Formats: sequence, C-alpha cells, structure tokens
Amino acid sequence: MADNPPISKPSGDYRKHLPDLSIPRFTTMKTQDAHEYAKAFKTGHQPPWLYALYKHWRSLFEEPFKGVTSDGNVRPGLFELQDEEVPIDEIVQAANYLLSQISDAQKEVLSYHVDSPEWRSWSNPEFLLSHKGLRLDELSEPIRNSILAILKATLSPEGYEKAISAMRINHFLGELVESPAVMNEYSYNFVLFGSPSSDRPWGWSFYGHHLCLNAFFYRRQIVISPWFTGAEPNEIDHGPYAGTRILTREEDLGLKLMQSLDPEKQAKAQTYKEMHDPAMPPGRWNKDDQRHMCGAYRDNRIVPYEGVLFRDMDKEQQDLVMAILEEYFLYLPKKAKEMRLKQCLEFASETYFSWIGGFESDDPFYYRIQSPVIIVEFGGLLSLPGCFCLT
Repeated sequence: MADNPPISKPSGDYRKHLPDLSIPRFTTMKTQDAHEYAKAFKTGHQPPWLYALYKHWRSLFEEPFKGVTSDGNVRPGLFELQDEEVPIDEIVQAANYLLSQISDAQKEVLSYHVDSPEWRSWSNPEFLLSHKGLRLDELSEPIRNSILAILKATLSPEGYEKAISAMRINHFLGELVESPAVMNEYSYNFVLFGSPSSDRPWGWSFYGHHLCLNAFFYRRQIVISPWFTGAEPNEIDHGPYAGTRILTREEDLGLKLMQSLDPEKQAKAQTYKEMHDPAMPPGRWNKDDQRHMCGAYRDNRIVPYEGVLFRDMDKEQQDLVMAILEEYFLYLPKKAKEMRLKQCLEFASETYFSWIGGFESDDPFYYRIQSPVIIVEFGGLLSLPGCFCLT
C-alpha cells in the first residue's frame, strides 16, 4: 500500500466561510427542534430549490429498486455468500439488549420488515425528511448507549471512531450556527430491519446529517452499503473534542493520485475542468448533490464509466487506488475488509478513476473510483459546500 500522506493540524480556515447568522433562516432555526424545523420546511417549501429536490427524491423512492449500474443493466453473479468472520453473535446480543430496554411502543416504531422499502429512505441533510425508528437525542442515555453499542459491535474500531467523530463534528456545526436542537452529536435515527439473528437476514440503518450507515447481515457476512460520511467543517478547533478531523486521508490520497498521473492520463481522468462546468449535460449537476452521482434516493442511477483504467496505471498509482479503497472500507470488520479489497482487485481491468475540478493543492475537486463491484465518490476542499460553509 502507499505511504500515508501527512495530515495537518486543524487550521480554522473554515471560519471565513461561515454564513451570516442574522438572516431569517438561522434566527428561526435556532428556535426550533428537528421536528419543527422539518415541518416548516415541508409546509413552507423553503428554500424552494431544496423542497423541489425533496419532492423529486420522494418520486424516485416510488420507483422499483434496481440498483446503481453503468449502463442500465444489472450484471448477475458479482457477489456470493461467504464467511467473513463477522462477530454476528456479539452484534445480535447487542441488538437484543436494546430490545430488552425499550417499550412496546418504541419497538413498534423501531422495527421494520427485512424487505421494507424504507431501507431506501435514508438521507443526509439536516432536515428530518424521513422520520422513522428511534432518534438518539430523544432517548435516555442508557438506551442511546445501547444503540451505539450495536454500532461498535458491528464496525471496525477505526470505523466506529470515524462515525463518532462525524457525529461530534455535526454537534460542533450546530454550535457554530447556534442550532444545537437541529444538529447535535445525537441527531440521528436508528432503525432495525428484521429480527436480530445469527442465521437469518436482518440489518440496521443509522442516518442523519453527514452520517448515514446501512448494515445488512446474513450469518457471518456483512454488507455496509450505501453509506455517506460528510463533515462541515471537517475539523473541530476548540472545545472538548478539539483536534478531531475526518476525511483528510481520502482527500490527500486522491490528490496525490491525480498529481502523480502523467499529463495524458490527467487529461483523460479529468472529465470536467470546472466544478460546475458549462459542458455538463442536464442532470449532471444539481444544487444539493452537485456533481455527486449516488447520494440519497439515487439507488437506481445509471453512472457510466469515465476516466483512466486502473490497469493503465503504474504500481505506485495502483497502490494509491487501493489505499483509497481501503479507507472507504474502513467501517468493515477486518476480515470483511480484506475480502472486499481482494474482490476489487479481481475487477482491476474494469476499474476506473475519474476527476472533476483542478488538481493544484488548493483547488476544490471531486473524484470517483468505479468498477462492477464498487463505486466511491469524494468531494474535497469545499467542493460540496451545502448550506453552512459557503463558497
């Protein structure tokens, strides 16, 4: 694998991008809880562009599930049942302990059928667009800790720490915009699908602002997909968790890979030179997902292959690709991660790396790695400004 690039200390540079908190959006939001905030959004249709996107998302939800493809055709035989040594008994025990602590009414809102379409209704905005399951900031500390224990039993130690860091950064953002009732460390929903079992399929979903994880189990095999991790900002520079940073390794490795390519390959990888490029066809960019392809409710999207093939890279560049994929598989337990990386190598001749934006050290950029068995997307250096850190 490639050497780890250096990770700098928190800089506080994001502060120059913070919005004016005196505008109505923020003066109103700081008086609301998550439900009031969501109701005002859904009934007031403000901001109009985001409400229109929400309505479009819900229309996509009504479509039968097919999955992300490169050409609209589902390719069979890509995945198989296998023993990934997931500690399923420990995970089941943690889930059953949660069930022993909650009321019948809470169980009713927590649990869905394993085949429920609500698997697909996760979303990552701060708006509570789809309220289901139990919301952590509305629970007692023992019940909340029991939910986190399920995550801890499921994820790798590094993956669990990354998830907790994303939650803490979300709390920090809530403090920055003076709206901690909408965005805080526990403003996340947890849902069970199916009954916890060591030998039957089941899973859980954990979702909220800038962190969405979906875990599906069958015996000792796990699928964590889709998942989303974001941060706005990506650092905490004061308070009890000062020094917390995430997403730096994905950013540094991607930039190092792009900069290592020769000019011919850089030109081939760079599908668009500008982040919102005039050459982009209709639908390639929207105000919320921007140039990302596989966000919330986009689970039937056709994403054509673009860029440079893995097989055409040199050994150092291939190692950088694998280091990026290893970071993206961080949530998986050790053996499952090793098996996923091995599977990715089996499709090396069909693995593409593509890029949008510049590739100087201070340029905003987006990149994607895609093959028949994996698709990862990353936006760095304020390339996905969202609603709070403004460019």
